[in-house]
Amino acid sequence: MTTIRFALAALCIATLSVGTVAVSRADKERASPHADVTATVGGKKITISYGRPYKKKRDIWGGLVPWDQVWRTGADEATTLTTDGDITLGTLKVPKGSYALFTIPSQKKAWQLIVNKNPKQWGAFKYDAKDDLGKTEMKVGSGAEPVEQFTISIEPNGPKKATLKLAWDDLVASVPITP
Repeated sequence: MTTIRFALAALCIATLSVGTVAVSRADKERASPHADVTATVGGKKITISYGRPYKKKRDIWGGLVPWDQVWRTGADEATTLTTDGDITLGTLKVPKGSYALFTIPSQKKAWQLIVNKNPKQWGAFKYDAKDDLGKTEMKVGSGAEPVEQFTISIEPNGPKKATLKLAWDDLVASVPITP
């Protein structure tokens, strides 16, 4: 009986060790690190999870990220937004839940932020507009200085307002968040 318990314990330890190594390897193999941004706006917790690619001397807007095409808004998996209560992004009402965020950058028109009801996607390869909750316009301007690594932030503007910002290279796109 003691031998069986010892064998089971050894098997459990080996299984946990292999699982840990696999997770560590997967994280190390990513070219872009991942990050979560969390804020509370009007009592609603909002979390955005995304991949943070680097510029690496590449042309970003109109190059790596083409104009007027759906972009995953980060790297690897689609960027996700999870909210524990109903919020409004720009003019779009977003119910409690988890969503994918996509962007359509443009040189000639307003940028579009897309909230898609399918949060479990790899990039924008299988993006389908029929799954969109909706779109809202984003303001775009030049950043104070170039941003090497793509950054999403939620900046408070008082107790019941915030601004969602996407910053990379020489541009910053933003949209207001309200409860």
